Amino acid sequence: MTDAAPSEGRPANGRRAARRLAIQALYQWDLTGDGIGDIITQCVEREPGRMAVDHGYFEEMVRGVAGSVSTLDPEFEKCLDRPVDQLDPIERAVLRAGTWEFVNRLDVPYRVVINESVELAKTFGAEEGHKYINGVLDKLAKHLRAIETQRGAR
Repeated sequence: MTDAAPSEGRPANGRRAARRLAIQALYQWDLTGDGIGDIITQCVEREPGRMAVDHGYFEEMVRGVAGSVSTLDPEFEKCLDRPVDQLDPIERAVLRAGTWEFVNRLDVPYRVVINESVELAKTFGAEEGHKYINGVLDKLAKHLRAIETQRGAR
């Protein structure tokens, strides 16, 4: 599945690259506690394929997640089998980013959010972590995107 309505006419893979870079930034932020602006700068500077990245989407996501962790974590924690602080840091970053997209980017279909999150978990997470991410976001979508998920079930 690909992204719908890429921002500023950029191809869908620009958003995919932005999400990938955002997970790396959010992981670094979670582990180090460094300033989010510094992390964004570092990520952009070290990204070898930075031309493909939708930088606006990347920065919006990273700043959005970092600025709303206190509201994002309780949203997806309802769907977990353990407290947020016991999650693997990659899983936590992926769930925060996916939840942020559910809440703030209604232009991105819920199935795209789930698919992209699962792919990120496969790339960066533990061997079976993507299955956990899929289950949590699927449950969360039914809550945060109820109308959309009901339409998709028909």
